[in-house]
Amino acid sequence: FRTSPLGTGEVPGVPYTLRVLQEGYSHPHPDGTLRADCTVTLVAGGPVTALVDTGGPWGQRRLLGHLAELGVSPRDVTHVVCTHGHSDHVGNVNLFPEATLVMGYDVCHGDGCYVPNGLAKGWPYVLDPGHLEVVATPGHTLGHVSLVVKATSLGTVVVAGDLFEAEEDEEQWRALSEDPEKQERSRRQVVAMADVIVPGHGPPFRIFRERGDSEVSWGDEEEEDATTGDVAEGPG
Repeated sequence: FRTSPLGTGEVPGVPYTLRVLQEGYSHPHPDGTLRADCTVTLVAGGPVTALVDTGGPWGQRRLLGHLAELGVSPRDVTHVVCTHGHSDHVGNVNLFPEATLVMGYDVCHGDGCYVPNGLAKGWPYVLDPGHLEVVATPGHTLGHVSLVVKATSLGTVVVAGDLFEAEEDEEQWRALSEDPEKQERSRRQVVAMADVIVPGHGPPFRIFRERGDSEVSWGDEEEEDATTGDVAEGPG
């Protein structure tokens, strides 16, 4: 496969359009410090309005401003998907107390009600059948997840958190990984099924696979059905 910069932060689709509200970055300094914040992505247009990662707490006003520019209030967000628990990805979850929260393999509705799901067993957590699902992509952290957005104008988009740091991250990701072997496997799965990847600390990029490569679906080899999230009823 080969990759190419997408060149835009928006991928339209029916019913869901994906918009990168904040492009992540990661800048190491000679003294050993690292200045970083994550990519924040909004997926909206259907019955689900999902925010993927929330940035660090230092960016609270900026995040609210980006949402307001699109006419979206925190109450409009039905689901917040935090790909993992690092501070630059979960710093503003408190802005969305009414949303269903997917943080790693935990799914919480409303006022602290945790619901069973199969993410830890490798089953997708479906937000909107045929359109949106959360899949387990362990490696960067052992409970890392990604959001899969299907049927956009460019095909399947995977909002991948720090499974991919950036488009050309081969010199970076292993040093930041809790389990490089699992992350390598997760990366291969995502590359096999994605047309666009939104990484955790860089701009979106396209994937061009060799002809004949087949798309991967999570849970195909499992005997039980994937866990399905609540779409119509919303949080709680």
